[in-house]
Amino acid sequence: MRTYWNTNGGLTPISEWEPNCWIQVTCPTEEDQLLLEKQFSIPDYFMSDISDTDERARYEYDDGWMLIILRIPYVKEIRSRTPYTTVPLGIIHKRDVTITVCYYETNMMIDFVSFQQKRGVGFTDYVDMIFRLFLSSAVWYLKRLKQINSLIEKAKRNLDREVNNESLIGLSRLQDSLTYFVTSIRGNETLLSKLKFKLQIDELDADLIEDVNIEMTQARETTNIYSNILESTMDTYSSIINNNMNTVMRTLTSVSILMMFPTLIASLFGMNLVNGMETSRYGFVIAMVISIAVSGLFWWIFRHKRLI
Repeated sequence: MRTYWNTNGGLTPISEWEPNCWIQVTCPTEEDQLLLEKQFSIPDYFMSDISDTDERARYEYDDGWMLIILRIPYVKEIRSRTPYTTVPLGIIHKRDVTITVCYYETNMMIDFVSFQQKRGVGFTDYVDMIFRLFLSSAVWYLKRLKQINSLIEKAKRNLDREVNNESLIGLSRLQDSLTYFVTSIRGNETLLSKLKFKLQIDELDADLIEDVNIEMTQARETTNIYSNILESTMDTYSSIINNNMNTVMRTLTSVSILMMFPTLIASLFGMNLVNGMETSRYGFVIAMVISIAVSGLFWWIFRHKRLI
């Protein structure tokens, strides 16, 4: 889907391309890709690079075209193995042509358009737009991190009541999401530091870059904090599970030992040997009493040693 935006004095939709407008392409079809390549002569591999979900944050130049790939947060389906991840957002620019391409429909881009319309100012130039996209991505990383933290707290409350596999698996998947986040944020920070020396920056852009640096630093540090907390939580519950298993095995072992004594005594008196009770009417009773006494003695010893 292609949307054309006039960025002068605000953000208003227009029906077709005009110089210095913003072309927003979301979930591009093959027709969209062919039209962009044919109308603007964009290098064909630009689109394939943007479509690669594992593409790192970077920039490059080719035949006057500049490609910037920014990693932005993305929420998958609820039952996905990794609910929170990152996807590439491509920014393509040459003179009076500025195009953003994302193969996923994200809340960040919807909010970005809505926020810029509320500002009613538009963009001073393509550099201003690029750094505002950086700022929006950092803000949305922080929003997603708050959601991840809420899920972590919910899983911890469930585990406090009962240690179950579902909650542990959920924490493990959130750990994967935090790994994607911190890797992408670091890549965006590196990309931002390089672009500061490649793009023509004025005083307003410098102030905006400072804001982006602050937000990205906060997002990175927050991700590291949540990742460390989650790792510590997983280790704690792993220790609890091992301790519970050791307790159960210790109890079962103690019970097995207690059950062994009656069997041993019955085996001794049941041997085909002279033991003095072959003809006694109280032989069975005596064997039972000895079994109970010995078992009771060792039960007391185990209780005293806290083995049961």
